[in-house]
Amino acid sequence: MEMELHSALPEGVSLHTARMPLKNVTEEELLAMSGLAVEGARLLKDANVDLILYGCTSGSFIGGGEFDKELAEKIENEVKLPVITTSTAIVEALKILDSQRILVITPYTEEINQREKEFLEANEFEVIDIRGLGVVDNTRIGKLEPYEAYRMAKALFTDEADAVFISCTNLRTFEIIEPLEEDLGVPVVTSNQASLWLALRELDVGEKIPWLGRLFTEF
Repeated sequence: MEMELHSALPEGVSLHTARMPLKNVTEEELLAMSGLAVEGARLLKDANVDLILYGCTSGSFIGGGEFDKELAEKIENEVKLPVITTSTAIVEALKILDSQRILVITPYTEEINQREKEFLEANEFEVIDIRGLGVVDNTRIGKLEPYEAYRMAKALFTDEADAVFISCTNLRTFEIIEPLEEDLGVPVVTSNQASLWLALRELDVGEKIPWLGRLFTEF
């Protein structure tokens, strides 16, 4: 995640990170990781940050339709700073793009995909299809090439979908957003793109970044 966000930061904006352990992308480990969020936020507070992002997609939807908001509120109550999560950013991005029928591409297993589908449906989106690569090892996800998500999205896309969402902050996607939008003719939202977009907008930074797709050029 850090590499992609750093590559697109506008001048004058700095990024500070605190890492949390996640070996395998399973429900048990994701819930355990969320329990460490407050401590990570406390470390970041010492850097005098203006906003905290809980930058994990599955880690912020794994507990259900309101889990992202509940987690953000829990962290806010402890550190007294504004907090957003990646899952919240995805919901806001899809809504502002007026997208309702979503094709979802993930690196996850079926178990995690089902949790993501439930989260999106709880937030009033229709999941046309959700497909994953079945990867459990989080380090391996970080080594996946962007073309794997690109190829899957192109193969599965139908006119029934009005947006494509590529999930996971550990999955590189920035270089495929613009070409995929051109190929499919619909908005493409990715976890890191949406996270950066909402974070900047919360900080009143309205930077346009054309190579990050319609989300950054239109909103």
